[in-house]
Parts: sequence; C-alpha cells; structure tokens
Amino acid sequence: MPARFCHAFRHSGEGQKTPTNNKNNDMKKIIIPFLALCVSAAIAADVVETTTTKTVTTTGTIHEYAPGKTFIVKETSGPVTYRYGTKVVYVTKKGTILTEDQVRARIKVGIPVSVHYVLDGDNRVISRIEVDDE
Repeated sequence: MPARFCHAFRHSGEGQKTPTNNKNNDMKKIIIPFLALCVSAAIAADVVETTTTKTVTTTGTIHEYAPGKTFIVKETSGPVTYRYGTKVVYVTKKGTILTEDQVRARIKVGIPVSVHYVLDGDNRVISRIEVDDE
C-alpha cells in the first residue's frame, strides 16, 4: 500500500470519519443502550410492592352455619355474612387449635364466636374463628 493512503487514514481532515472513529461510534451505539437497559432493570427489580391487609375482629353468635359454605353471625347491627378464606383456623379463647372433629362437635348455631376477617372488596373473608373454652 502506498504511504499516502495510510497517512490519510491516520490524519484525516476535520469532519471526516476514520475507520477507528467508526468502530468507536458503533461500540457506543451498542453499549449505551445496553447500559441504560441494565440500569432500568436494576431499578425495576429494586421496586417492591407491599400490600398490607388489616385483620378485623367482631363478636356475635352464629346465626346460620353450613361448613365451608355459609357462616352468618348475628352481631349487634344484625346478621352479617362472611366468606370462607383459603384457610380458616378454629381456636379456643386460650389459643388451642380445634381439630376437624372438635369443629364438627362445637361449631353450632347459637354459640358465641369472635370472627377474625379481612375485607376483600365488599366481602368479609374469615381467617380465624374463636370459640369459648370448655
């Protein structure tokens, strides 16, 4: 190759792109968006959505009861319908968890209960039912 050709690439005039500048620009076009994407992903991963639910407790007597289907408690304001949650724990006031046999024997219409529930829209979803100790 003639020396003049090599010399022209090393010392190009202002505004002209050299092969070295083209490679640097291509790298910048790839790396900058990639880094921006990485930073965005890191920021998005750092965002944690926290949902809090407030458990409410009410008392009354069982007005209507069908295991797994219907749970209506007569409260001072009148009968209130509850929905069953994915897991409902039946306990005594001392905190003893009732077995399925104990639940079948003790949960009856007319007994006093405390119902622990969360609101899901307009529904009161039961998480815990507390009965008197024997």
